[in-house]
Amino acid sequence: MHNLEAALRTYPWGSRTLLAQLRGTTSPAPTPEAELWFGAHPAAPSSINGEPLDKVISADPSAALGQRVEKAFDGQLPFLVKLLAAGEPLSIQAHPSRDQAAAGFARENALGLALDDPRRNYKDANPKPEIIVALTPFRALAGFRPVSQTRELFEALSGPGGGLDRYSAMLVDAEPTESVRAVFTTLISLPGPLRKSLLADVIAAAEHIGDAPEWIRDAAETFLALAKRYPSDVGPLVALMLNLTTLHPGEALYLAAGQPHAYLSGLGVEVMANSDNVLRGGLTSKHVDVPELVRVLDFTPRGHLRVPVRESDGVVEYELPVDEFEVSKHTLAKGEELSLLIDGPAILLITSGHISSGDCVVGPGQGAWIPASEAPVSVIAQDDDGAEVFFVRA
Repeated sequence: MHNLEAALRTYPWGSRTLLAQLRGTTSPAPTPEAELWFGAHPAAPSSINGEPLDKVISADPSAALGQRVEKAFDGQLPFLVKLLAAGEPLSIQAHPSRDQAAAGFARENALGLALDDPRRNYKDANPKPEIIVALTPFRALAGFRPVSQTRELFEALSGPGGGLDRYSAMLVDAEPTESVRAVFTTLISLPGPLRKSLLADVIAAAEHIGDAPEWIRDAAETFLALAKRYPSDVGPLVALMLNLTTLHPGEALYLAAGQPHAYLSGLGVEVMANSDNVLRGGLTSKHVDVPELVRVLDFTPRGHLRVPVRESDGVVEYELPVDEFEVSKHTLAKGEELSLLIDGPAILLITSGHISSGDCVVGPGQGAWIPASEAPVSVIAQDDDGAEVFFVRA
């Protein structure tokens, strides 16, 4: 087992306190700390003793990955682990399927777009299914609401000008997916003056929501917060179509290809396929490509996207329909030993306490790399309060 030095990403939406408090560094931090990357993505690889992990793997992929993973994923580590700290809302976004990513990456390469070109949608040829596991209360918008709920919400938020009435009428129970597609594509394409008028109408209604069900009041409050931060952006209107979810620590969401989502606040462990492909639709100053987003979106309305789990003896296993990674969370008492039996590469992420294996000691907010050639590995919890360990493997 090897200490894995994470790559810190300081995006504007990051938190100045969440990662700092977890790691025991200066809080508040001098700049927003958004993500810690534990993996081998070339955009920001972790390192082992100063050597980037992608270089370590490419030097001997069979030893690092094992023959099964090396063959299945063309000699690449198939997953990326992150600590994500949202101090402010992230963009409304979705990720492509494998076929969409491969085609989009080839298309943008043919156009001569550099990988760091801000107009670029596809940074690689990989899909990006992902899971987010809450470490603190974590708020997110994820997946399209059921049609009946969106219609009820639109009716509650039709202000003095009745701005949402025409869109409410477009939501037909008999054709839920096509209804959602029609309303979403109409809203996200509104010209500036019409969008401004509709935002003003919905703001007026949300500010005087009155005696409505709690979920409608929560949606209205979220809309107002987003509209205040992005006053001329279509994102707050589109957000009304998405399920608003609060995860408690240990709970998780799974975002398959095409699922729209926006993380709003909180600290979590994010695991995804090894990709940085993002199609954005609002709540951002970055590149927005509406036609491409619409092309990859899954417009099927769903109630929620929570991940089912299996729990026993301090172990939580997250049930995921992906080939690239498996995720489990282990709660260890002081001195308790955890044996990690794998036939491929693994990354450990410690979210409380300290663990050790030989001379390697890993603490909160830190990670460890286990190459396939060095498995199996056993780790021991060191602190009186034990440790919490996320175990990610291919």
